[in-house]
Amino acid sequence: MKSPAPLPANEPARLASLRRLHLLDTPVDPEFDQLVELACLLLKMPMGLISLVDEDRQWSRGRWGLAVQQSPRDTAFCNWVVADGTPLVVADASQDPRFAEHPLVTGEPGLRFYAGVPLCLEPGLVVGVLAVLDSQPRTLNEEALRQLELLAGQARALLRLRRKRHMLNEQALLSDSRLARYQAITQGAAAGIVRIDGRGLIQEINDYALNLLGYRRDEVLGHNVSRLMPARWAPHHDHYIRNYLEGGEARVIGKGRRVAALHRNGHSVPVHLAVGQVHQSGPHEHAEFIGILTDLSEMHSAEQRERRAAEMVARQQQLLSVLHKGLTDYHALMSGNRLWAFLQDALRTLTGSDYSLIGEVLPAENGPALKVHAITDLSWSEASRQLMQRWQAGEMLLTNPDSMLGRVFAGGETVLSNDLAEDPRRGGFPPGHPPLHNFLGVPILDDGEVIGMFAIANGRDDYSQELVAWLEPFTSTCALLINLYRQLNERDAFTEQLRQTRDEAERASRAKTEFLSSMSHELRTPLNAIMGFAQLLLNNQRTPLDERQHRQVEQIYKSGNHLLTLINEVLDLARIEAGRIDMSFEAIEVADVVREACDILSPMAQQQHIRLQPQMGRCGAVTADYTRLKQVLLNLLSNAIKYNRPQGQVHIGCRCEGERLRISVRDTGPGIAADKLSQLFQPFNRLGAENGAIEGTGVGLALTKRIVEQMQGEIGVETVPGEGCEFWFCLPLATPAPAALTEALPSRAPAEGAGRTVLYVEDNPANQRLLSELFEPLDGVELTCVPSAELAFEMACASPPSLILMDINLPGMSGLEAALLLGRHPRTRQVPVVALSARAMPEELNQARQAGFRDYLTKPVDLPRLLALLETLTGETS
Repeated sequence: MKSPAPLPANEPARLASLRRLHLLDTPVDPEFDQLVELACLLLKMPMGLISLVDEDRQWSRGRWGLAVQQSPRDTAFCNWVVADGTPLVVADASQDPRFAEHPLVTGEPGLRFYAGVPLCLEPGLVVGVLAVLDSQPRTLNEEALRQLELLAGQARALLRLRRKRHMLNEQALLSDSRLARYQAITQGAAAGIVRIDGRGLIQEINDYALNLLGYRRDEVLGHNVSRLMPARWAPHHDHYIRNYLEGGEARVIGKGRRVAALHRNGHSVPVHLAVGQVHQSGPHEHAEFIGILTDLSEMHSAEQRERRAAEMVARQQQLLSVLHKGLTDYHALMSGNRLWAFLQDALRTLTGSDYSLIGEVLPAENGPALKVHAITDLSWSEASRQLMQRWQAGEMLLTNPDSMLGRVFAGGETVLSNDLAEDPRRGGFPPGHPPLHNFLGVPILDDGEVIGMFAIANGRDDYSQELVAWLEPFTSTCALLINLYRQLNERDAFTEQLRQTRDEAERASRAKTEFLSSMSHELRTPLNAIMGFAQLLLNNQRTPLDERQHRQVEQIYKSGNHLLTLINEVLDLARIEAGRIDMSFEAIEVADVVREACDILSPMAQQQHIRLQPQMGRCGAVTADYTRLKQVLLNLLSNAIKYNRPQGQVHIGCRCEGERLRISVRDTGPGIAADKLSQLFQPFNRLGAENGAIEGTGVGLALTKRIVEQMQGEIGVETVPGEGCEFWFCLPLATPAPAALTEALPSRAPAEGAGRTVLYVEDNPANQRLLSELFEPLDGVELTCVPSAELAFEMACASPPSLILMDINLPGMSGLEAALLLGRHPRTRQVPVVALSARAMPEELNQARQAGFRDYLTKPVDLPRLLALLETLTGETS
C-alpha cells in the first residue's frame, strides 16, 4: 500500500477540537445514524458513515450498511480528507494506488466508490468526515456532491448541538449566561429546531424554522406541533408521543425520515425530520423532545426535475417506437388495412386523449375535402353510428371550411382550444353528442401544401403549443405515410396496365421462342444435307476426290460449319436472355481449358500468321461450367486472331485478384476507338465491321458477356488505339477438385455387323439419301427409310429393328407420340429410339427425354457421333 496521508500542520489543534466534543466511545445517537441513512437514501448508496478521526484511529459516530465501528487511521479513506481539508471522491478504489490494497477493498465488503466531505466545527480544524460508499465503481455529479455537502452542514450542526447538550448535562443548573449561549447556538443553526413537551406543545422554535414555515414566533409557541404538519399526519402525532412515553414502539422518536411540513400559506415544504428525546427525570408531562428540520426543497426540486425529465424521455421513447413501427412495418400495416387505426390509437396514447381522428385532404369541386381514414367512435345513436361508418369507408367527405375541422384541413390552421364549451369557433352539437371539453387540430403539410390532418379531444391535460412542437416528428411521419399511401394507390391504378403489358411481353416471348425454334429447324434441315454430303464426299474411300475437288468440298463443309456456329450463337444468346440455359458448376483448372482452346484455334492462328502465347503459370481453379468457359475462351481468342495485324501475337495470362481469378486475352491489333467502347457488348453490333472481310453476326461478345455474368463473373476491355486490345474476365476462385478415381471398364469386342438393322423415320428425301450414303459402306448394317411414324410403327412391330432413328417433326403422328407408343408396345419397348431433329431448344430436348428417347442428335448430324452411337446401341441389342 502507498504511504499513509500526511498529518495536517494543525494536528494538535485539530485533536483538541475533537476532544471538546466528548463524543469518542459514547453510546449511539439515533440522530447521526438517521442523518447517514438520509444521505444514503438521497444518493442511492448502500453504505455511509460519520467518522471522527482520533490520533491513531477512525471511529464511527453514525453509520449505515457498515458493521465496522473503528479502524486504524493510517489505512482509512477519511484520513486523506483530514489531511487535505477538502472533499474526496474516489470513483474506483481498486484502481487508486492509495487504496488498492486496503482490506475493505480487497476483502469484504469490496469497496470501490468513496465520497467524503470534511466536518469542521472551527475553521480549518477537521474533526471528522461524512462519507458515502459503494461496492461498485461510480461517479458523483455536481448536484449530488452539493447534496452531500448540505447534509455535512447538518452533521456539523448535530455535532455542535451534541457538544452543547453535553455541556448542559454536566451542570445541574443552567445559568443565564449558558442559556444565552444555548439560544445563540439554536438560533444560529443552519437547520430548523423545535422543542416540544410531552403533550406536543411547542416550547421553543428557532428563527430558521420560523422562516422556513412562514410563521411568527407568537403564532406557534404554546400551540400543538401538529399545526406544522399536513392534515394527513397531524391527527396521529399526539398518539405517537403518548404511545412512546408509555413504553410503546418508537414510531417517530429516535428515527429520521423524509416528511412534509405545512407552510403558513398552506403549501407543503419537503424536510427531513429527526426527533430525539431530552433525557431527564420526572413525569411524562415534563418530558421534552427536540426536532431537527432539514430543508429538502432544493433536493425535492431536483428530484422533480429529474422525474419530469425521465417522464419526457419515456414519452419520447414511446413516440419513437410509434414512428419506427409505422415506417418499418408500413407494408404489413397497409396489407392488413391497419395503418390508420394504428396511428390513431398511438396518437390517443401519446397525448392522453379520449378521441382522435386522422384524415387525408382531397381536391373537390368547391375546395379541399377531408377523407377520414380513422376516427374514434363518437356515435350516440344508430343514425350517428351509420354516419361514422360511411366516413371511415370513404363514402362521405367533410367539406365545411368554417368548422373547427375545416379551419385545419381547408385553412391550414392549427386550432387549439382548452375551453371548447365557450369557444366561439365551435359549432353546435346535436342532442346526445358526447361532451368535449378541449380540442387540438393539426394540419399535415408537404412542401407547404395541406395533405391531411389529425385531431384530438378530451385530453387529460390542457393542450399547448409545446405539445404541437413535440408532435412534429409524428406529423412529419404522417405526411410521409400519406404520400406513400397515395403512391400505393397510384401503383394499384397501374396494375391492370402492367398486367396487360406483361401478358403482351409473354406473348412476344412465346412468339420469339417459336420463331427461334422454327428458325433452328428450317436452317438446320438444309444444313444437315449440305454438311452431311460434304462429309461423305470428304471421307469416300471408294471414289476419292482429287485435290481440287477435295479443297472445294472442304470449303463447302467449313462454310456450313461456320453458318452452324452463327446459328448456335444466336440461339445461345436468346436462351441466356430468356434464362433457359443450364450450367453445371465445378472446379476447373483454367490452364487446361486455355491449352485446349489454343490447340483448337492453332490451325486458324497459323493460317493468319498469328502466334499464340499462353503464359498461364499457376493459375489455379475457378468455379464455372466447363463447356461455357471453353466457349468464352474460344470466342475471345478467335476475335484476337481475326482482328489482329499480320505477324501479330495473342498473349493469354492470368492473375489472382482477391477471391477471383482474372484471365486476359491481349492482341496486337489496331485497337478500338474510345467512342465505340460503350457499344462493344451489344448484340448484332459489329462497330462498323459489317462491310469488312471478317465474317460474323455481332453476337459473339454479347453472348460471351452473358455467359460470364451467369457464371457470377465480370468481363471488360482495355484498349489503346493502334496498339491492341486486352479483353479480360474474372471468375470466382475454387479449390481444385481431386482427380476422380475411375475403375477400368472391361473391354468388349465390337459387335459383329451381321443382323443389325436400323429403321430411319424421315420425311425429307435429302436427309434420307444422306443417311443411305452414310450407311452404304457399313458391312452388315441394313438401313430402312420410311417417311411417316405410322408406317414405322407397323414395321417395327412386325420385325423389331436394332435401332430406330426418328425425326420429331413428321406428317401425321409426331416423333414424340411415336416414341411413347413404341415404349408401351411389348414388341418394341426394348428397341432403342434416338431422335434426329433440326429442333434444338432446351424444352424440346426435355420433351424428348420424357417421351423415352435414348439420345438426341441435332441436325446437321455429327457423323462420327452417330456412328459411335450406332455401335453402342446396336451392340446392346445384338
